[in-house]
Amino acid sequence: MEFQGSHILSIEPFERGDIEAVFDVADRMAPYAHRRKATRVLEGAILGNMFFEPSTRTRVSFGCAFNLLGGDVRETTGLQNSALAKGESLYDTARVLSGYSDVIAMRHPQEGSVAEFAVASRVPVINGGDGSNEHPTQALLDLYTIRKEIQSKGKTVDGLRIAMIGDLKYGRTVHSLCKLLRLYKNIKIVLISPKELMMPGELVESLREVGHEVIISDHLEDNIQHVDIAYSTRIQEERFSSPEEADLYRGRFRLNQAIYTQFCEPNTVIMHPLPRDSRSAARELDDDLNENPNLAIFRQADNGVLMRMALFALILDVVEQVDKYARDVPWYTSGRF
Repeated sequence: MEFQGSHILSIEPFERGDIEAVFDVADRMAPYAHRRKATRVLEGAILGNMFFEPSTRTRVSFGCAFNLLGGDVRETTGLQNSALAKGESLYDTARVLSGYSDVIAMRHPQEGSVAEFAVASRVPVINGGDGSNEHPTQALLDLYTIRKEIQSKGKTVDGLRIAMIGDLKYGRTVHSLCKLLRLYKNIKIVLISPKELMMPGELVESLREVGHEVIISDHLEDNIQHVDIAYSTRIQEERFSSPEEADLYRGRFRLNQAIYTQFCEPNTVIMHPLPRDSRSAARELDDDLNENPNLAIFRQADNGVLMRMALFALILDVVEQVDKYARDVPWYTSGRF
């Protein structure tokens, strides 16, 4: 895969070697992401951060990653705050805003919208989530997190045992992650969801076609007993016709410390793309897991900055110049990371 100047719209073009290349660069970004050092390698460059759907972690981590490389960020948030609300086309928006930016990160509620935008863009575009379709940078940071978490236990992604839990029909994070896992060997994937919110059939078949074992169930406890990763997702309320329809499924698969202790192996890693729904009717990951050392959700979120820094450095072809423009920071506080 040629990263320089490329769009990142889907996980589909990635091969295993590409993933390892991104992970290697992400490792090199750690001193800057952790604010032990600073670099100005992207000084003068502008990120157009265009988020037409609510976002906290993805939007802020894209901006943070670009700032940590020395670049500036210009943000557009919400359809109602943009000219799209006046009837402007994605084509016209792309032609204009790509003239103000050197790279664009975009989230949009409609499937395929980011790819449509990229056709007209004059600069590289990174998909920050397009409807229920894909979320490629989340999948990369998820796999990066999985690798780091299980490496410490002497395991590799080949041979992984993972349970994906919750809304698998509309959860774009698990869609993209499944596509990445096809590149690895001998994986057992347990898909736990209400029958109405099952993983799309074409994704299930694509996993089986490469030899992975796939188990489909609507029961939690029996299926989290022998996994390395329990990856929970929230009910994607925004994809339903009404909150009341989403309420039919909310809170079905709650994981708390008591269930974890009784059914999970002692080193099972708990992941979630966030936000987790902390309302009393939901609580897919209960607060009593917060002190569990295997709860990796905040390490996972931290890894998002590393991953997005790596992608910016690769796309803008500055990987080998990052250290050249580095300096120490006198205010670094040890122990924060």
